[in-house]
Amino acid sequence: MRLLQIWMMSALAAFSLRAAVPPTTMVLPGVDEASIKQQFTEKPLQLLEGIWEYPNEEMKLAIERYDGEQNIAYRIIMLESSDLELLPGTVVGYIAPSADAKKFQLWMYTQSSKVGLKAPLECVATLSADATSLTFVPPHYKMKVRINMIRFFTNIFRGVSVIPEKVEEKLPVGFRKVFPANGNGEKFNEIRYL
Repeated sequence: MRLLQIWMMSALAAFSLRAAVPPTTMVLPGVDEASIKQQFTEKPLQLLEGIWEYPNEEMKLAIERYDGEQNIAYRIIMLESSDLELLPGTVVGYIAPSADAKKFQLWMYTQSSKVGLKAPLECVATLSADATSLTFVPPHYKMKVRINMIRFFTNIFRGVSVIPEKVEEKLPVGFRKVFPANGNGEKFNEIRYL
């Protein structure tokens, strides 16, 4: 009974936090890279704040502080994209902190609609030690079905063979920080020639 209560409370907490993320995206007027850079130079920045590249989607994004409902602390704003249907200033996701300072709860909109984006997908994002990359693994679902054939055909089958499944390593999906520049004056992830 106690386990059921704990499960119900965690499901309710997850649902209430998910309810704080809008079901569809919004477009912030007058947002471009120059205005975001100006905004970032005028205030002290937290580790996540800045301009990021999202190579998998060919986007340039800004992560800024957001006074959202409940635990949501940042929003992700699209600045440039190879997708011409998305307008600069489109909010493409939200981020909430967790108990671990390097792990965050991330929501990214995954489907296009007539008015923008919809269907936020939730996953866990990890900030690198030098705060120059934010990686996440989109959730994927596997279903395994096991049938105990030996139970039905005990006389035919005398043993069970196990065939290992190769799990391939996948490159991480995520963002690379490009602004602000580090202390030496060059951009993050840019080769510096001496």
